[in-house]
Amino acid sequence: MLRIFKQYYPIRNIFFFIGEGIVIFTAVLIACWLYLNIGFVAFDRWLFLKVLLIALVCQTCLYYNDLYDLKVIDDFRELGIRLLQALGVAAIILAGIYVLFPNAIVGSGIFAISIAFIIMLIVSWRFFYALILNRGIFDQKIILLGSGRLAQNILDEIIERKDSGYTVAVNISDASENREVSCDQLDTKMIYKKDYDGLCDLAEQLNIKKVVVAIKERRGTLPLKELVRCRVKGIDVIEGTSFYEMLAGKLIVDQINPAWIIFSQGFYKSRTKRFFKRATDLTAAVTMLILFSPLILVTAILIKIDSEGPVLFSQERVGKNKKPYMLYKFRSMVQDAEAQTGPVWASDDDDRITRVGCVIRKWRLDEIPQLWNVLKGDMSFVGPRPERGFFVNKLEEIIPFYGERFSVKPGVTGWAQVCYRYGASVEDAVEKVNYDLFYIKNMSVFMDLMIILRTIKIVLFGKGAR
Repeated sequence: MLRIFKQYYPIRNIFFFIGEGIVIFTAVLIACWLYLNIGFVAFDRWLFLKVLLIALVCQTCLYYNDLYDLKVIDDFRELGIRLLQALGVAAIILAGIYVLFPNAIVGSGIFAISIAFIIMLIVSWRFFYALILNRGIFDQKIILLGSGRLAQNILDEIIERKDSGYTVAVNISDASENREVSCDQLDTKMIYKKDYDGLCDLAEQLNIKKVVVAIKERRGTLPLKELVRCRVKGIDVIEGTSFYEMLAGKLIVDQINPAWIIFSQGFYKSRTKRFFKRATDLTAAVTMLILFSPLILVTAILIKIDSEGPVLFSQERVGKNKKPYMLYKFRSMVQDAEAQTGPVWASDDDDRITRVGCVIRKWRLDEIPQLWNVLKGDMSFVGPRPERGFFVNKLEEIIPFYGERFSVKPGVTGWAQVCYRYGASVEDAVEKVNYDLFYIKNMSVFMDLMIILRTIKIVLFGKGAR
């Protein structure tokens, strides 16, 4: 497993992504070789750079069209459709680049020929990779201790994500623990035990190098001797909550205890980290306000024409250390939208949303005035979603560790916002906190950069807005 931007990825997945980049690069090289009728030896440095540009643009379009999300690409028909869409967008982007920089053109017709080779090689490459995933080749086998909810969540994540890089080879549950793993998820190839006797010997016999301890009640039930033997013999023993965090990119607030938070790594916010985060906030806010100034003017005019009321909507939100501040957004609802209902979450097909409001919510344009909050220091560009005091008071009574999300500034975008849909219920709020705490624990400038890139992807496709 490799750790990138505070998340762990199987080496196999990194190899797949880099390998596909090489495949695209090779496809364009072959097209150049055939079309220009020159040998590979005759390729100069500039030609390689031009080919590299095409490969980078194509792979970026593949990423932004969800072609690296195996939950979306579940069959070759869907793969083909999205692949053609991505290559079509790549052609448009390259055409724009070539208009601005004519010297970047490889040759007339090269890209059209390249498409055929790119499709052929990518489909072949992905067929080979799918074969590896379906047969579990290179998966790391683990022993999972426990059968409660935490063990269930770990098993769900491994089953749902074909590219998780893990296979549960052995599941051991204590007799005192009720099994919550549903029957339809039980794998006939998995070994099930109800006692911990011979745990270490079994791990050695099956060549298993990782044991995940997902037992909720450990007092008097934890197989300490067996786990010590495993560690001494070089077998990795990892706590279930930490393993799930590594696997899923989030925590489970109702499964963790204060001791885990106290002794786990992370949550450290050095002065240097705070300085760079604030510098990034200011740079991003100023740059975007300048770039979006024409869009801001047009949006303001349309809002004024479409419905009565002010252009901007202001509302008190809870900031860092629970300090209240006024948040600014473009008004997307009718004036005094909560006069009759009181504070409520927005819902699908909310009749309070105006015609212009539907558009600016879909493309997140209503969020632009929050850049002013970033400049003022009330908010960060990346952080937990700003919440209203009315909901904060209620959710703190229901959700464990909910108040800890106020240890950092709220953000215009955030890890929870890019990983989970819009939250409109207590259940959604719990899931959002799972992601928020993961971000607070692992926050860094590089992670912020990844969140911003994923936000751009969401905005381009209008996903998750309400």
